[in-house]
Amino acid sequence: MLETEQYDCPYCGERVDAQLDLSGGDQTYIENCPACRRAICFTLQIHDDEWMLDVRTDTE
Repeated sequence: MLETEQYDCPYCGERVDAQLDLSGGDQTYIENCPACRRAICFTLQIHDDEWMLDVRTDTE
C-alpha cells in the first residue's frame, strides 16, 4: 500500500512529496532531497491503520 506525504526538507525548507510503502512495516532509510540533494533520514512508524513519518537531517 503506497501513501504520499508532504514534508519540509530539514536543510532547505523546500516542500516535497515522499512516497511511503506502508506494507513494509516500520522503516528507517535515507533519501536525498530533490531540491538541495542533501541526505535526509526518514523514520516511518506504523501501528494498525495509523502511521507517522519523522524527517530529520542525517546528523541529528
